[in-house]
Amino acid sequence: MENIKNLPIDIQNSKLLDWLLDRRHCNVKWQSAVKVIREKINAAIQDMPENEEIKQLLSGSYIHYFHCLRIVEILKGTEASSKNIFGRYSSQRMKDWQEIVSLYEADNVYLAEVASLLIRNVSYEGPALRKQLAKAQQLQQELSRREVECQSSAAELRERYFAACKQYGITGDNVPRELQALVKDLPAVLDEVGKDAAKLEEQIQLYAAFTKFVCDWSEPVLPMLTFAQKRGNTTFYEWRTGKVPTVVEGPVLEEALSESVADDAIDWGDCEEAPIEIEIVDAGTNCPEGVARGEDALSILENSQSRSQFIDELMELEVFLTQRISEMGEESDVVAMSQFQLAPSVIQNQTREHVRETLSEVQDLLGRLTSLRMQHLFMIQASPRYVERVSEVLRQKLKQADILVLKAATMAERRQEALQEQSRLEPRVDLLAGRTRELQKLTEADISKRYHNRPVNLMGVNI
Repeated sequence: MENIKNLPIDIQNSKLLDWLLDRRHCNVKWQSAVKVIREKINAAIQDMPENEEIKQLLSGSYIHYFHCLRIVEILKGTEASSKNIFGRYSSQRMKDWQEIVSLYEADNVYLAEVASLLIRNVSYEGPALRKQLAKAQQLQQELSRREVECQSSAAELRERYFAACKQYGITGDNVPRELQALVKDLPAVLDEVGKDAAKLEEQIQLYAAFTKFVCDWSEPVLPMLTFAQKRGNTTFYEWRTGKVPTVVEGPVLEEALSESVADDAIDWGDCEEAPIEIEIVDAGTNCPEGVARGEDALSILENSQSRSQFIDELMELEVFLTQRISEMGEESDVVAMSQFQLAPSVIQNQTREHVRETLSEVQDLLGRLTSLRMQHLFMIQASPRYVERVSEVLRQKLKQADILVLKAATMAERRQEALQEQSRLEPRVDLLAGRTRELQKLTEADISKRYHNRPVNLMGVNI
């Protein structure tokens, strides 16, 4: 018998109410009784004395039997003056709460209600709060990730913008005007290329001698390079007619930039994506003798037709010199040496290292004319509207960077809101957990008294 008294009573929390009903500790109609009690509690709390502890008991929590017991104890102090000679209270407040306690204790209604509260806290209220808390934490992580992505993408777009500006030699403060300014300097740049073409005399002579010796080629080779090597970057009219013009009427540049584009900062991204529509000025036709007009007035490196030929011939010369360097590395045997015994001195006197040096001069000129920067300058020169079209496309990219910055700021605001939600939920979770543990202990103690103080363990009470 003594051993039985020490045996604990283990009750699964989710089965607590069924356990109490099965053992007839509570009536199956307890909910109807609770409904009446709740109405009386709602009426009683409308008239309460000024007491801090009562305020705490009534603030935001479900008022159950054990709260009511404590309220009665407090009222014994606040309502002491209403106690008559028979030890009864004439205070209506005390009568109301004593009635509520009595109704709770009839058929152990309070025990069924507390069991229901424990089940609801553990199975529904707690998981729901935990879910909301986890959602707020997960949302913060997601928003933080998206915020970083937006900031990174915006920074990347701006880096591309300024890298492109640096590549084209502009600051990026006002791309259209800066590009137009570069175009004004283009003739001087091309004149420098034309002057440096004079250094190609040896390469041209080597190529001409080699083709004549090996192929018995009688036609002139590299006519445009030969012309530029002798005359420089002269007018297309002079190349076409062989005569120096007496009058040069240069084309009038069209001001095609709108104020909206010209005054805005532009995202100078991948210019290859810009729609290209180039307007070609008609060549001068039916002009008086000696007058260079239209395309004729352009220099041979400004004119797209002659410039293309100039570049093609540079590439032809580059291929020849590259091949010659390769062949010279294989001409160490007697047969190869005897093959060039009758070659002109300009061929025999060449060394492989010297040919490499002449090749680098050709490649330097070629690079200066075919760089991305020069390609765009030629397009701008051919059609001023090209600046407007490209600038508009690129401006959209800079706008995208601004939009991403705004999105990052929005993500930061939402993340802060989620953090505030977390801060609001965490105390609620802790409060619910504390109240649930308190109910657990009170319920365990109550049931223990009914079984000769045997230990009672409510299992699975976790918030």
